[in-house]
Amino acid sequence: MKRRDATLALAATGLAAAAWAQGGPAEGRHYARLAQRLPGAPGKIEVIEFFFYKCPHCFAFDPLLEAWVRQLPADVSFRRVPVGQQAMLKLHARTYYALEAMGALTPAVHGGIFNAFHRQGVDANDEAAITALVGKLGVDAAKFKAALASFGVQSRLAQGQKLAELSGADQVPALVIGGRFRTGPGMGGNANQSEATQGQQALAVADFLIKLSREKG
Repeated sequence: MKRRDATLALAATGLAAAAWAQGGPAEGRHYARLAQRLPGAPGKIEVIEFFFYKCPHCFAFDPLLEAWVRQLPADVSFRRVPVGQQAMLKLHARTYYALEAMGALTPAVHGGIFNAFHRQGVDANDEAAITALVGKLGVDAAKFKAALASFGVQSRLAQGQKLAELSGADQVPALVIGGRFRTGPGMGGNANQSEATQGQQALAVADFLIKLSREKG
């Protein structure tokens, strides 16, 4: 899906939401309740996306998610947590945190990394290659290398891995809402649905779970 199509595709979430008119999404099918509540942003209903850059499903979901995030109400916060146990995925997670620490994690850079992997066939599997990639996206390479090796980035990586473990997010992309509920495009769909339809359904479920979190307080 092209990113310029994201807003039109997102409009279809209203149609997906209509499917919940009779009883709403079903726990155990469309979403899961976490065994323990995760800590979140004080005074906010926090939405966390667990993802990794090499995931094709995360790439397909990202433009829908970006459009949805721009419309979130004031009492909802959003953040991403990159995950993965393989060395390459840990490198890409450190890349995300390093860019964030630098203040360089703009939508253009974030989207540029996704595009490099999934549209341009780039394989950035070591520090030299990932540094070259972000450099082409306008990031200061020297500052990036320093941030990538920093203790702060290593700490964020460990915290993110622990958070993913506690959330039970064993497939990505996954959304955790209010520290209590988990959903995602892979839940409640079927093999005949397109990635766009599954993504729209997941966001409709997320809207339902935000409302549920608000009511529960």
